[in-house]
Amino acid sequence: QVQVIESGGGTAQPGDSLRLSCRVSGGTSSTYYMAWFRQAPGEERKFVGYLNWNGGHTYYGDSVKGRFTVSGDKAKNIVILQMNSLEPEDTAVYYCAARINRMVLSGIRSPENWNFWGQGTQVTVSS
Repeated sequence: QVQVIESGGGTAQPGDSLRLSCRVSGGTSSTYYMAWFRQAPGEERKFVGYLNWNGGHTYYGDSVKGRFTVSGDKAKNIVILQMNSLEPEDTAVYYCAARINRMVLSGIRSPENWNFWGQGTQVTVSS
């Protein structure tokens, strides 16, 4: 049974930084592809970032480019989301998503292409 477990999050002021961590365990695969999404109240779940284990390239949603960084450890199935220069618009529940099989890059931004999800962790940015 695959488990996706997020940690971190909390409350921050505008301009602050927060760090989220996600670990995938269980299941039959030794490697999981992992990404971050977020969902604000009344909105759809949106893509935040992805680290491609094959080559190490990172991909980000437009609203977080230059402020957020995804890193990770492939051997441990861990990804980290470092969030800097936080803005009130970053307030959302942040989800870690995982899948076993690699997919084309054009598909990484769609939540329906990810098979396993964490429970989500709340990030609130407010002065």
